[in-house]
Amino acid sequence: MNLRRCAVLYLEPREELDIDWTALFAGTSTLAASTRWLALAPHLDREIEVDAADLAALAAVGSSVWTARAEVVERHGAAVVDRLLAHGLLLAEDQGQQQEQANAQDALRERDDTLRTLHWRPLAALAHTFSRWHDVRSDTGMEAPSFEELLERHGNPPPPVQQVASIGAAVPLPAPAGFLDEVLLRRYTGRNYDTSASLPLAVAARLLQRTFGAQELRHIGPHANVLKKTSPSGGGLHPVEAFVLVQRVDGLAPGLYHYHPLDNTLVPLRATTQDEAAALALQMVADQYWLAGAAIQVVMVGRVERSFWKYRNHQKAYRAISLDAGHLSQTFYLLASEAGLPAFITAAINDIDIETMLGLDHLRHAVIAVCGCGVAATGAREMVELRYGETGLGPVAE
Repeated sequence: MNLRRCAVLYLEPREELDIDWTALFAGTSTLAASTRWLALAPHLDREIEVDAADLAALAAVGSSVWTARAEVVERHGAAVVDRLLAHGLLLAEDQGQQQEQANAQDALRERDDTLRTLHWRPLAALAHTFSRWHDVRSDTGMEAPSFEELLERHGNPPPPVQQVASIGAAVPLPAPAGFLDEVLLRRYTGRNYDTSASLPLAVAARLLQRTFGAQELRHIGPHANVLKKTSPSGGGLHPVEAFVLVQRVDGLAPGLYHYHPLDNTLVPLRATTQDEAAALALQMVADQYWLAGAAIQVVMVGRVERSFWKYRNHQKAYRAISLDAGHLSQTFYLLASEAGLPAFITAAINDIDIETMLGLDHLRHAVIAVCGCGVAATGAREMVELRYGETGLGPVAE
């Protein structure tokens, strides 16, 4: 059997503080620090605690060239090798084990091979994998504090405008009006949705087609195409897909759909009841109930293999996918404003739960954000909304 280390591996010395009761009663320092070493491998999707023997073995085995197992065992011991194989930090080329163990290690190697073939930048794969949320709910700290609570807890925030060292007088600029002003100045993030109101199908269709739909198809090779959309995209590749949760749209059954940008169709993935759709929305946005009430939610998912086809092992590729989602969300906002409706976008989402809902692989699909739109609730606002025309441009609070 031959071994190699997994393709991407980072090691974190994590320090933890605790009360040293002996020192406390002795009247000396009351804090004690301990350090654990954690292995972070994106293909495993979990943290693994390792010890000094594990670290030595991992350092001795390369991630590219296969090494004979017997050689590693001779230097580091069979117990260490078996433990690292079971974790998936070491991978086996040939099995020669019991079928159950062989199947488990085949699955681990397959995940590692997937990561290798997708051309992830290692640090990007690490950040993507270990910044995802699972089952973050209001009872686990998702509830957002109010501005008043933040001011009490942290004091005043940094000023809204950065002060710079000027080499001369500031140049006043004209403020010309334009045809986009009416829509731009109606745009706001909705946090108070009418959970009984539906969107007209025509409004939902325009939101999807003009934001995520292809306006043109261009051939760049015999079997290669790129799409022209209303928002820019890194490399012109448009890797962001739209998965839609319908709660209340006239003529559409509640459930999960995939939006097809060429056909301008919603492909049904999972039918739900109204209550089930509401529960999925709440789970998606980590119990942000002020957003979950929107009539429609759109999950923006980056297909990394489309972007990484061009930008292989590239420092900026993952960032470009995130920027794509930002461009799309602003287009979505403006179309919602055109229809006289509020919209939202949030990155505070349960990525892992969304992957499960949609059957996605986090190595191939980056769940980036959720945006949505709905009818604004009337009457008193439960949540703060920063709407235009309610305060104006006054002096900055000092």
